[in-house]
Amino acid sequence: MVWRLAALMVACFAVSAEAVTFVRVPDEQPRNSRRKRDSWAVKSSFTACRTALSPKEQKTLGRNTYETGFYGDDGFTFSLTWVGDGTGVILVLSTVSTPLESFYEGGSTRLYRSEDYGKSFHDISHAINSSFIKKDFGICAGPGNSQQVILIAELPITHTPGGVIFTSVDSGVTFKSVQLPFHPAQPISFHDQNQECLLVIGTDSGLWLSQDFGNSWSKIHDGVYSFTWGPGNTLFFSYSPENTVEADKRGELFLRRTRDLGQTFTTIAENVFTFGYIGGFLFTSVMEKQGSPRVIYVSSDQGDYFNKALLPTASSEQFYSLLDGDEDMIFIHVDSPGDNSYFGTIYTSDDRGILYSKSLERHLFGIERKSDFINVTSMRGVYLTNVLVEDGRISTVISFNKGGDWRPLKKPENVECGRGVERCNLHIHGEHSLYSSIAPMLPLSDPSAVGLIIAHGSVGDSISASKPDVYVSSDGGYNWIGTLRGPHHYSILDSGGLIVAVEAHKDRPVNSIKFSTDEGQCWKTYNFTVQPFFIAGLASEPGTKSMNIGVFGYRPEDDDRPMWVAVTIDFEQLLTRECNEDDYEEWLAHSDDGGASETDGCVLGYKETYRRLRKMSVCRNGRNYVVSKRQTPCPCTREDYMCDYGYYRHENSSECVEEANFSDKKLEICLNGELEELYTKGYRKIPSDKCEGGFSPLRHMDASNKHCGNSSEGSSSSHHLPRLDQVWLQIVIGVSVGIVVLAVITAVALTVRRMNYRQRSTTYRFSTLQLHEDEPCITSISGPSSNRASFQEDSDDDLIE
Repeated sequence: MVWRLAALMVACFAVSAEAVTFVRVPDEQPRNSRRKRDSWAVKSSFTACRTALSPKEQKTLGRNTYETGFYGDDGFTFSLTWVGDGTGVILVLSTVSTPLESFYEGGSTRLYRSEDYGKSFHDISHAINSSFIKKDFGICAGPGNSQQVILIAELPITHTPGGVIFTSVDSGVTFKSVQLPFHPAQPISFHDQNQECLLVIGTDSGLWLSQDFGNSWSKIHDGVYSFTWGPGNTLFFSYSPENTVEADKRGELFLRRTRDLGQTFTTIAENVFTFGYIGGFLFTSVMEKQGSPRVIYVSSDQGDYFNKALLPTASSEQFYSLLDGDEDMIFIHVDSPGDNSYFGTIYTSDDRGILYSKSLERHLFGIERKSDFINVTSMRGVYLTNVLVEDGRISTVISFNKGGDWRPLKKPENVECGRGVERCNLHIHGEHSLYSSIAPMLPLSDPSAVGLIIAHGSVGDSISASKPDVYVSSDGGYNWIGTLRGPHHYSILDSGGLIVAVEAHKDRPVNSIKFSTDEGQCWKTYNFTVQPFFIAGLASEPGTKSMNIGVFGYRPEDDDRPMWVAVTIDFEQLLTRECNEDDYEEWLAHSDDGGASETDGCVLGYKETYRRLRKMSVCRNGRNYVVSKRQTPCPCTREDYMCDYGYYRHENSSECVEEANFSDKKLEICLNGELEELYTKGYRKIPSDKCEGGFSPLRHMDASNKHCGNSSEGSSSSHHLPRLDQVWLQIVIGVSVGIVVLAVITAVALTVRRMNYRQRSTTYRFSTLQLHEDEPCITSISGPSSNRASFQEDSDDDLIE
């Protein structure tokens, strides 16, 4: 039997850690037939810069390359988890797949441990009595720099009264077996501040709490559908008093809050579908009258009062999607009417999450419910996404001011579009392309690598389904270069001082890795093995401080049984010189002319000048490197303002124009039971903008001394939700089908499993942009963790249905 490889790159948003999903898929192609090679319609139009590896460099890297073959391991999946920060400890769980009629849907054959960044692995399966471990969420590590690890055993629910977990407090050196009074239905959630506090929903729908790291458990509530941590010891959860089937789909749930870990409870909403908490805002979706369109309600006081968000309503065929958010502003996608629209409008909120302005129209949300919305973490205020043009083409746009305005990406300097192309721009592949297997990875950025973005893309008048190339930007997306031809797996090391990449091929093995010390301007190639193998992906320690990179894959053996292989390369001995002051330069972000004008580099009200590594400096930033910058305030201009509610920014203009159906300059808003009147000239300052003086349009709110509430139709209403008898709330906020990131430790999980493509899901998942799919652990503040939704490895919908 011939095997082929499919690899999916995902990320945990809590710690900017990566999770790579590997799978070995049996190929039914006849053994003696010629294998069909990857084929693409368009050839790359640039030449990648390459420099030769010197004999000394070859010898140095050879001495620091470590290969491990996992002989005799029949595991179908590999789950790799980093324990702690800078400890070098990695746990690898090898699991097998078995027939559905079997008692075990997944199991563990081997557990391996490395304490030297993957240079060597030791089989420690005896530490857990060679027990079967859950394939989907069987391994996770504690938050912060703890040494805590939990393994969840796979047991037949119908034959045992409770499950079994294995806990470790010494990074997996030893494990303790704990018998549970229930069976976990999901990953165990760590509290982000109290490492002894664990929470999980059982298959009995009970919410179970442990305050001694899993040694003892108590049920604090019955009939629970989903939960999420709030600040401190606050916990939000939805439940059904009757524990009825599909009560969430009928909007029969109650939303409760506890601030003392289950000692006392407060019901804060009724008739709930589901809920979500992000950036200090508690969101619900309300159907105020049965059969009427839904509206969003928001609470900024943890559920004491809810205020109606000024957003377009959504019918039963439409959805809301929270794309990103913090304490200053929320990005939300509102689906356009029609089952086959596949696009909608992005709105951005004020700092209270109530007033929303139109930011981007025709935002792509494909049939598979994937959004390409990406937060570029290496540059403040930068976001990338794709739009569906009226003629059906997909093109990329970028915002440098937190959604204030959007523009196409510039054509890379070293790439030409060719004849007949009217609009020549760069277009970036996102979740849509990842789902469609066009690109093997999402765009990559990190706060420690200032201005650096690595992404797959194509050049032309729209995005291409042909073979993608790799492009790099060193200034946060203003300018780009073509850097590598064809699809690659890539990773950022040493805070951007080193970039590594391996070619992504499904049809042939690889034996070389490429690396660059000048932000992708030029590359050197190193052959790390004499026996090529099929690449599943790259694995590096969470963050970008490490100088070690792991290459994982499998190598077919003579008996046609593939063997898992891990190769770890330590670049620290190659870059031995520590960077000094002469290796760094001052760099003004968002600058067009080097800061010559008063407003050059001004974004969101201030300039930022960074100290960053020169491209031509070949040295090591090191683990102690910290990004340094200084800020300078700017005068206010129209660029510091968004269009207010009822206004939109005219194309190719900074002026806000009144919408046709908004003729009254006064808007009544109900806030916490008091009616206020908003007067506006069409502009409101972007949340978190710090500009001073300059452009200052009229905008103020006056109290009308009138009370409001319950059912005001044309204004935003404020409700204490438990007092409503006729409200039907609907919000679906789940994570990857109700499973969210667990473990705010700096842990990376590489999990090898099949991707199951499914139809449109009515679940919600927060996307903080490194929040994607298949996360093996749950973070403390996120979308709610749900018991009722099945685990879907491919779900990436951020939906509030």
